[in-house]
Amino acid sequence: MTTIYVTRHGETEWNLEGRMQGRKNSSLTALGEEQAVRLGERLADVPFEKVISSSSGRAKQTAQLIIGDRDIEMLDREEWQEIDLGPWEGKLKEELEDAHGEEFRRFWEQPHTYQPVQGESFQAVIHRVGAEIEKLAESKKPVLVVTHALALKALLSYVLQKQPEDFWTGKFMHQTALTVIEKKEGTWQVVMEADCSHHKEVEA
Repeated sequence: MTTIYVTRHGETEWNLEGRMQGRKNSSLTALGEEQAVRLGERLADVPFEKVISSSSGRAKQTAQLIIGDRDIEMLDREEWQEIDLGPWEGKLKEELEDAHGEEFRRFWEQPHTYQPVQGESFQAVIHRVGAEIEKLAESKKPVLVVTHALALKALLSYVLQKQPEDFWTGKFMHQTALTVIEKKEGTWQVVMEADCSHHKEVEA
């Protein structure tokens, strides 16, 4: 059996501002750093074989904070990057609603009809993260993957074999939410989805 832990990066400045990030980077906030440290504390006893991060700065920073002073190999992979949003990246959501109303609505409400003029389709993201998770199928010890919200949704679409219109279904991917999947007897299963029990906000 292969067990893969997957999380989203911590809160960023652009998350607070309501900007679309995609391949562009934005630094973690103080809360984002704290979220990563708390997840690291939660996972302190998991004997990870390695940690694989998106090559994006916010993901690598999150991964390093999760690892802390543990001696665990960390690799960064472009294939775990967020969706390429082309000219939408760095723009406020309100700006995009005004300038690209119909296309923006399709992105969030009708993902099976979304066709980017520039950038990447949902199906392309599903294909690349699906290929990457299969590379980890023979791991003998648990592996941690640090990626992004839409990439995580794409991974779940692949694992659960969702219909294109169901891309956004399931729990919301909060920052450093923890998802756990296992491959047993050739089949991927979701053991935990988007759990945030390590957040102080949940404890309050």
